[in-house]
Amino acid sequence: MKPVLEFFPIVLFFVAYKLYDIYVATAAVIVATIVQVAAYWLLYRKVETMHWITLGLILVMGGATLYLQDEQFIKWKLTIIEWLFGGAFLVSQFIGNKTFIERMMGANLELPTRIWKRLNLSWSLFFIGVGFLNLYVMAHYSTDDWVSFKTFGVPGLMVVFIVVQMAFLYKHVPAPETKK
Repeated sequence: MKPVLEFFPIVLFFVAYKLYDIYVATAAVIVATIVQVAAYWLLYRKVETMHWITLGLILVMGGATLYLQDEQFIKWKLTIIEWLFGGAFLVSQFIGNKTFIERMMGANLELPTRIWKRLNLSWSLFFIGVGFLNLYVMAHYSTDDWVSFKTFGVPGLMVVFIVVQMAFLYKHVPAPETKK
């Protein structure tokens, strides 16, 4: 159910954009994100911090897009979210006992501290880089291209990045012990 909830607003945004325009798509993603947060609450009795942040940003940036009839605000939301993630991962390099990536994956994976820090830093740089890439696409391509980039390009980049991370981790994961 979680993957459906995660992609519901993105898919609805894309479909509404293709059928109507950026403003209908923006209204649709606002409603979808509210429904997403409510569904998380009803199903799991908790809402992740990033869902609250995303909801807040979509309400502010989407609301500004609709009120001012300026599509740039909704386009900026992606960069802001990516930079928040990147900044949070970066800050966790220096504050606390564990990096964000270790907190997320540490229960399932044992790695030396230096590897956790490298992995965390690479995620930070990835998010920051995607934020800058979004700015480039916003400035140099049409809204149609931007919507496709947001819907397919960013998730595609994430999949490629995760595969690269898995290859990196494979070298550092100890081989399972065999019983004799």
